[in-house]
Amino acid sequence: MSNRRLGWLGGALVASGIALLVIGSFIPTATGYSTRTGWAGPGTMGGSGMMGGAWKVPASAPGPGESGFVAGTPAAPRVVRIAATPQLRFQPDVVTIQAGETITFEVTTMGPTVHEFMVGPAADVAADTAGTPEVADIGMMQTGSVTYTFTGAGPFAFACHAPGHYEAGMTGTITIT
Repeated sequence: MSNRRLGWLGGALVASGIALLVIGSFIPTATGYSTRTGWAGPGTMGGSGMMGGAWKVPASAPGPGESGFVAGTPAAPRVVRIAATPQLRFQPDVVTIQAGETITFEVTTMGPTVHEFMVGPAADVAADTAGTPEVADIGMMQTGSVTYTFTGAGPFAFACHAPGHYEAGMTGTITIT
């Protein structure tokens, strides 16, 4: 195949990919929660398309009130897995913890947009305060992690402050039991 034809083919593939991303941005996000089924299903390559629909987050360790719950400690943090979606949302967007618990957040970007994940006191997260724990530059299908111990009464939150993401509503809440 000639270089010219390869160039046209590459251009057509790029244009098709951009069109699919634009179409996917019009598909509303579904409310999501942690399940035990892994990434496969609608929202990955299933019925709602590669980047739209309901996100199935891989199983996190059981939370407070669930069978098998063990509170995270600094020596053995509980793992909570979160998907950062192309629709500028976190799934799940509410995480329940026990007061004083240490959590390792594993955040995976599920689309072409680079995200970050900041967690801590709600006022510091909202203000994007320097020194607030975060993991930055989580690229497509990459996972970043940050560990945080929830001391004090809160409120606590998490957010993405990549340009325009926080303003679009890419935030989450920490509920303390």
